Amino acid sequence: MGFEVIVLYVLLGLVGLALLFVFLRFFGLWFRSLLSGATVPIARLIGMWLRKVNPATIVDSRIVLVKAGIPLEPEPLETHYLASGDVRKVSQALVAANKANIPLDFRRATAIDLAGRDVLEAVRTSVNPKVIDCPDPEKGKQFIEAVAKDGIQLKVKARVTVRANIERLVGGAMEETIIARVGEGIVTTIGSSETYKDVLENPDLISRRVLEKGLDAGTAFEILSIDIADVDVGQNVGAKLQADQAEADKRRFQAEAEKRRAAAKAREQEMLAEIQENRAKVVLAEVEIPKAISQAFREGNLGVVDYYRLRNIQADTQMRRNIGGESAEQDPATDV
Repeated sequence: MGFEVIVLYVLLGLVGLALLFVFLRFFGLWFRSLLSGATVPIARLIGMWLRKVNPATIVDSRIVLVKAGIPLEPEPLETHYLASGDVRKVSQALVAANKANIPLDFRRATAIDLAGRDVLEAVRTSVNPKVIDCPDPEKGKQFIEAVAKDGIQLKVKARVTVRANIERLVGGAMEETIIARVGEGIVTTIGSSETYKDVLENPDLISRRVLEKGLDAGTAFEILSIDIADVDVGQNVGAKLQADQAEADKRRFQAEAEKRRAAAKAREQEMLAEIQENRAKVVLAEVEIPKAISQAFREGNLGVVDYYRLRNIQADTQMRRNIGGESAEQDPATDV
């Protein structure tokens, strides 16, 4: 026997061992799919392995779908797996939707899954509605605070029962939007109430008005009901605001009064300065009187009798001033 023949036998043996290894590795999956009525050929299982697709995931998912009455070929499952989708969860969601008579096809389910939404949770929420607390206590806020027209603050806690809307799950807003819209509706309803007593007497008034606004438009949910869980009376915000406004007005008026007082004080100082200036002018004018009298004496326009008559008049005027309590000042004419 030649060397070439030995090498050939060795190669054939290695190939046979490899084929046996592959057959034994995928035989269990193939046989399981065969017994389940969801046969997946061994060649496709090997192809999945070469394409780095988990054959067990595809086989198990297809078996679940076929047993549930959803005949689906391995190829779309494999495509979704390669797109980094969760094949098992999509399969479970399709089965759950089929049992609950919820219209959900494979294409929409994979789109929801690839969009980052939990498609199985969405189907469960469609079957079993969930309750959303408004506001979300995990955000650190326990009540929605609003003020009625009479200025009384109310603190409200609501619970919103929603059901997932499969058709709007892709591109629809999530729970945060529902909470925000319900909170806005509560604030608007309380703010439009004439008095806080109306809300306390009829808490369902909030529920009715909020539901009438169609808050689930554009969201991935359908609002079934809005229930007011708690209503508490808070502060008298109106009175507090009025007190703050009165205090602000008081400070403003005080500032204006201080401004007017300062202006009056400045005006007073200006008048005093003007009086002193006028007095100085009077003094300067009075200084000229003795000079004028002397000039009149020299020119003969004023006689001695006229001078003494003038002095008598000045003395009489000074006496009247003293009697009236006015300050006496020396007449410049006496210096002549």
